[in-house]
Amino acid sequence: MTVKERLDLFFSKFPVEAKKALGQNFLVSDYAVKEMISCLKEHSFESVVEIGPGPGALTDVLKSLDTKLTVLELDNFFHEYWVSQGLRAIHTDALQWDWKTEIKDPSKTVLISNLPYQISSAIVIDRSMDEVPLSAMILMFQKEVAQKIRMKSKTSEFGLLSVIAQVFWTIETVCDLSPRDFLPAPKVASRVLSFKTRPNSIEDKRSFLTFCKAGFAQKRKLLKKNLLTLNQMDPQKIIASFQKLNLNETSRAEELSPDQWVALYKDLGFK
Repeated sequence: MTVKERLDLFFSKFPVEAKKALGQNFLVSDYAVKEMISCLKEHSFESVVEIGPGPGALTDVLKSLDTKLTVLELDNFFHEYWVSQGLRAIHTDALQWDWKTEIKDPSKTVLISNLPYQISSAIVIDRSMDEVPLSAMILMFQKEVAQKIRMKSKTSEFGLLSVIAQVFWTIETVCDLSPRDFLPAPKVASRVLSFKTRPNSIEDKRSFLTFCKAGFAQKRKLLKKNLLTLNQMDPQKIIASFQKLNLNETSRAEELSPDQWVALYKDLGFK
């Protein structure tokens, strides 16, 4: 049975409609499900978390795998439905869930989701900040956001999201999707990315995020001037670090690569 047939059967039994406020665009693509599940199976894991299972395009397949499955669902109806199907279904906003407490072994856990677009960037940032990172993530984005995540430095679209994602994850493109692969069809194209946790030397991830936010706060200003907004930051120390790392003093935030961001952060005395 195809994904579209499965969903048609579901909605014939339960005539619910997608809620725009929750960013619901239900996946109806066999190709996308196949590619996402195939990508999932490339990882070593013992448990899977899915955000927003909805009518189950991915969930029905995930249920058949030999793994512990948790679904996070904000919609009342879909939460109750998955509880009735015997799943560990949590009625929650994924941005508010206590990931640290609820996931016993993040290193053996994979996150997978056709994400509501309005929370996609926040999910990437939040999971990048986890003390013990997830093993991997397989996530659907608006194509424009996916492009920003993988964007190279020295381009106008390279920003805070690009740096954080690329410092903490190794990222690959899984597949591209058109509006017709969803119900209802969104007005934008989509892209699935896979994220595999990447070793790094940063001890305080929140401090690094604050550092990067300061650097990108006003993109038209020179980076060294943006960094002066950080507490007790000595302008001469910033200039000395730029010189030591062979960075142009007139560089703006988007001109530094992710590795250069880490190097500058470390050289300025952060951990």
